[in-house]
Amino acid sequence: MPEQNAANRSRIVVIGAGAVGATSAYTLFLRQRAAEIVLIDTRKDKAHGDALDMNHGMPFAGSTKVWAGDYSDCKGADVVVITAGTAQAPGETRLDLLKKNASIVRSIVRDVVKHNSDGVLLVATNPVDILSYLAWKESGWPANRVLGTGTLLDTARFRYLISQVAHVDPRSIHAHIIGEHGDSELPVWSRANIAGVPVQLDDVRKDEVFRQTRDAAYEIIQAKGATYYAIALAVDRICTAILLNESSVLNVSTLLTDYCGISDVYLGVPTVVGASGVSRLIPLDPLPNELELLQKSAETLKQNLRAILGEE
Repeated sequence: MPEQNAANRSRIVVIGAGAVGATSAYTLFLRQRAAEIVLIDTRKDKAHGDALDMNHGMPFAGSTKVWAGDYSDCKGADVVVITAGTAQAPGETRLDLLKKNASIVRSIVRDVVKHNSDGVLLVATNPVDILSYLAWKESGWPANRVLGTGTLLDTARFRYLISQVAHVDPRSIHAHIIGEHGDSELPVWSRANIAGVPVQLDDVRKDEVFRQTRDAAYEIIQAKGATYYAIALAVDRICTAILLNESSVLNVSTLLTDYCGISDVYLGVPTVVGASGVSRLIPLDPLPNELELLQKSAETLKQNLRAILGEE
């Protein structure tokens, strides 16, 4: 499908008009990803103000219609993006947000599925892996149509930081961060390459690049209170893959079933994303030490899932 037809009769709903939601909607608006963008927020005046502000830029940007709506506007939406929730505070981990945001996401999903039964649900609220799993359970939809932003942003940070060391355009860096979008994530150095050539860094430099990748959000939150520009671009990238049926490989959070021996948990791994959401997962065949770290990351999330689901 040509890119200029991506917006033909399409609708994206963004739930949550905070920093991530508003910036995501604005990014989608600037890039004309859909014919219609709907903002939903409990603060209706905030959503209205954001929509009005974007509409005033229409003469400069294009013809995407933006408005503040309600859950009935989820009807017919191709993608529903959930960004609503409590923001991560300085010094707080993503998992610290779990209890605060689990009930919010469950409530949102219940309202969405009253009006939409065949779209794709994209979760960006943290902790994104656990909340994506809860959204899938609450929705009753097939797992392929419920996904999270996962480690797509972490992977972008990783590629950028490698590019700064290697002095190569980050778009030419092929590398992956997988696992939890959080402290237990891991780099797959065994697959990191530049045009097929393995990335050549010593262990000290590798450790520093990964540390900066893993801790990037903490640094940004400490400096300005929230991250929203790069995650908005990640949301845009996933929405584009869905609307254009690209079959792009993106490190989104998806349900694993015997992936590296891991099942019944959402984790960020290389995933083929298209019009129906997830079509298949790409096996990475990690080295034994990488596999061990991935399995530990999965267990960390499962422990938190059991706790929130009342199983322990």
